[in-house]
Amino acid sequence: MQFKPPKNDDKIIWTRHVVSKMRQYGLSETRLRYLLRHYQRLEKGIAPGTIAVMRSAETKKHPSEVWLMYQAVEGRIKIITAWRYPGVSSEGEGVPIPEDIVKELTP
Repeated sequence: MQFKPPKNDDKIIWTRHVVSKMRQYGLSETRLRYLLRHYQRLEKGIAPGTIAVMRSAETKKHPSEVWLMYQAVEGRIKIITAWRYPGVSSEGEGVPIPEDIVKELTP
């Protein structure tokens, strides 16, 4: 299956960073759009003015979560990054962001 990156539209802006993470983690545009509307948890993102949302992607054998960080920009949603968290994170302990993403997003 060939990866087809999403195109920006009047509602959502896809950054190059999130497109590379979609490839890395095997996440589709459809799955991330669904996550934006039907998240199970909402947290403050690590970058200024961002929000992180999560939805469980678990099976009994392999529990995991899919996370998405975005920013509201002039009436549009700018998707900053997305990733899979292996396991189940605890609410109130902050967003479990992989170290590579933290390094790429912080100066």
